[in-house]
Amino acid sequence: MMLLRKIFSQRRRDAKAFQKTSAPLRLCESLFRNIGCSKVVVVVLCLLFSATTVSASLQISNAYFSPRNKERNVRASTQLIILHTTEAPSKSALPKLRDMGECHYCIDEAGRIYRIVDSRRVAFHSGRSMWNGRPDVDNFSIGIEVCGYHNKPLSPAQMKSLAALIGELRHIYKIPDYHVLAHSHVAYGIPNKWQTKNHRGRKRCGMVFAMPSVRAQLNLRSRPLKDPDVTARRLVVGDPQLEQVLYGSLSAFQLGTATQQAQPKLPSAPPPASVTPPKSQSPVQTIGVDGTARDIAGVAAGVASTFYIPPDGKYKSGDQHTAESLLKLPYGTKVLLGYASGGPVQANASPSVICGNRWRDPTTFYLISGTLIPGDKIDDKKIPAGTMLFFKKN
Repeated sequence: MMLLRKIFSQRRRDAKAFQKTSAPLRLCESLFRNIGCSKVVVVVLCLLFSATTVSASLQISNAYFSPRNKERNVRASTQLIILHTTEAPSKSALPKLRDMGECHYCIDEAGRIYRIVDSRRVAFHSGRSMWNGRPDVDNFSIGIEVCGYHNKPLSPAQMKSLAALIGELRHIYKIPDYHVLAHSHVAYGIPNKWQTKNHRGRKRCGMVFAMPSVRAQLNLRSRPLKDPDVTARRLVVGDPQLEQVLYGSLSAFQLGTATQQAQPKLPSAPPPASVTPPKSQSPVQTIGVDGTARDIAGVAAGVASTFYIPPDGKYKSGDQHTAESLLKLPYGTKVLLGYASGGPVQANASPSVICGNRWRDPTTFYLISGTLIPGDKIDDKKIPAGTMLFFKKN
């Protein structure tokens, strides 16, 4: 009996840390108080570890549990639930989500729920993101992918499962309705040829979940009334139509592509001649932040002039990869498009010998201890022998 009291005491402390005491745990405690130790042992053994996890009443499969789960840190807090649409059928989406560890849960077309990453750990689902001034939304959110499209209705089975899953997670983490957001609420873009500022509108992913009619089916009675980062001028509006879906009355079913690069209202019109990318914009893009290899490089993903530099520094060009290995590139891999490689730096092969007068160019990069250092930041007296260079092709 003393052991059980100690166990319950510890589970209460654990549950408080995760902002809840589960219904199964409350049941066990009630049985303990009312019918004594001997009759509650079996219940305790079956339900003891449910206090900080999603309820067993939800049928959740581990068939696509990610091997990357063990690499992920435990989140310090959980403030948001982010809803995504895969923009692909489950047959292709689920293996990719599993391999990359890109969400916590995925719901297929039949409404089956799959666990991808432990809900207490960080999953890389939001990429470049911000909400209310706080960047890197992955670090304080749970991500749910639904196999479907941002501008098409989801199946009744999916809506039923999603409503149940959201309800359970909201209960666990005490998340209000208006902190259940679409990916398009939090994703933002960096300057490009149409936008000179950081802007909201990088993706339309999941925007269907901003519609009041859809949210009502998920038992969500409210939504954000405005974008806090646009209001505070941290970001500008890059996609006016998306803004009307998120905060106005425009239907998501009337709009187009999921990845929206914040183009003018009339995409066919050329951008103003005065709008050019900032000179300081880096040519380096990052897997997981700017998208997948295909998102970043498109048809150039598998060519010799595209280079992938993972965190361990063991780089490969696109033609050295297979379609499968491109999907499995680790989060944080750097991508260079339209480049040549040269080196290594040696006593008889200086940077200027390798790439001529481009060795000091800011678009030339030195790979040192797994880090890309631009040419205008390099100390030429401290370049280690064996360093590889990447420079723009002529």
